[in-house]
Amino acid sequence: MKKILLLLLFLLIVSVSAQKKELKLLLKKHNNESIPYISVDELKKELSKVILLDAREPIEFKVSHIKNALPVGYKHFNIQNTVSLIKNKNTKVIVYCSIGIRSEDIAEELKKAGFLNVYNLYGGIFEWKNKENIVVSNENKLTEQIHIYSKEWGKWLLKGKKTY
Repeated sequence: MKKILLLLLFLLIVSVSAQKKELKLLLKKHNNESIPYISVDELKKELSKVILLDAREPIEFKVSHIKNALPVGYKHFNIQNTVSLIKNKNTKVIVYCSIGIRSEDIAEELKKAGFLNVYNLYGGIFEWKNKENIVVSNENKLTEQIHIYSKEWGKWLLKGKKTY
């Protein structure tokens, strides 16, 4: 019995390690890494001191988002609207999406607009939830639901309830 438990633990560790490596390769493939990443753990330490922007579509935001995040969208992102929300261009701004691809594009727009302290949340809201952090619904109530954008990206969400 002890050997089986050790084997299962080993397989779990190998699986998690492989998934982390796969996510890193996926982000490297789709991002140019022009915006520095911030980890979920780093964000948790600074959450009350930053502006958090959700670069997912409105339907995704309505299902769930990180508490106090501002929805800026992706397809219809408007830099002027976003600039009007953030008066000080030195403010630390963290942008996230599902896993960190769309958020880099939005963060790049902020950087072009003169923001000096912009970061991309590594692994996005999926990694946030995978590390057992809370998300809230549009009514600001705790929820386990996460809009996964597509089945392809949904494989990265390991915790919570996948919603389309």
